[in-house]
Amino acid sequence: MDKLFTGTIKFRETSFEKNKKLFESLDREQAPHTLFIGCSDSRVVPGLITKTLPGELFVVRNIANIVPPYRISAEYASTTSAIEYAVNALEVENIVVCGHSNCGGCAALYFEEQEIAQLPNVAHWLEQAQSVKNEVLLKHPDADKAHREWITEQLNIVKQMSNLLSYPYIRKRYDEGKINLYGWYYIIGTG
Repeated sequence: MDKLFTGTIKFRETSFEKNKKLFESLDREQAPHTLFIGCSDSRVVPGLITKTLPGELFVVRNIANIVPPYRISAEYASTTSAIEYAVNALEVENIVVCGHSNCGGCAALYFEEQEIAQLPNVAHWLEQAQSVKNEVLLKHPDADKAHREWITEQLNIVKQMSNLLSYPYIRKRYDEGKINLYGWYYIIGTG
């Protein structure tokens, strides 16, 4: 924790002061141009890999960068709520679904029963990507573990982009050319 406390003090003394006008302009409002949906993985830092400034990205991060299919939910739907807010309230122009290499969430799709039993909420969350796993096993039955995970990570991006188009307000804006959808695959080891 000392590292975090020291870092926040250093940020305030250096980075904040250097960009004081920017932070003042962001004090009461935001107008990000892009909704960035990425994995919670600590190695994938949206602002760092895109070299964006505060206020440019509205960021949603979760296990395996999953976009649940559209529905109005009685649950507390964090990802769905963030997407709704970014598109309907902030009117972002772009949505990026960013998957990455060596994704623990995608790898967990293939865990044995006893491995995933210790992660019941993760297992439930990953049910949304079961069709990705099924497609990989069907089309690439002989793939070794590394190749299988690489294919899974990339097909997962495509699946989540498809899920975005199940949101009626995204589909409408997309069809009208008012919003752009991008699928990115970030390779951690090479940047």
